[in-house]
Amino acid sequence: MKSTAFRMLCRVLIVSLFAMSFQSAMAGMIGTDQAAGPGTTQTERAALVSLLNRSDIGNQLQAHGVDPDAAKARVASMTDQEVRTLSGQIDALPAGASNSGWWIAAVIIIAAVIWYAYK
Repeated sequence: MKSTAFRMLCRVLIVSLFAMSFQSAMAGMIGTDQAAGPGTTQTERAALVSLLNRSDIGNQLQAHGVDPDAAKARVASMTDQEVRTLSGQIDALPAGASNSGWWIAAVIIIAAVIWYAYK
């Protein structure tokens, strides 16, 4: 009895294997732009436009003689590579680039030296 059921199961499995289509899997290297996908560029483009919508940025653009609407139109017409490059440059800039950290560190070091010399 087991033998008949086992044979029937084997035949069903063999027929199902032949009925299914086999596709070979292929692996290869892809670039970063393909892995990141097109959604990332649109997100970066939207971030640049929202940055241009800020009032302080608009005032600085007007002070330099650039119309903020023209800048937004330029961002909209940029290629994906240009958007990635500009976004990367903006991300690399220091936020609030002040040197107050060095002054505070210098004052603390000078105070420590004076305190050590006094003791």
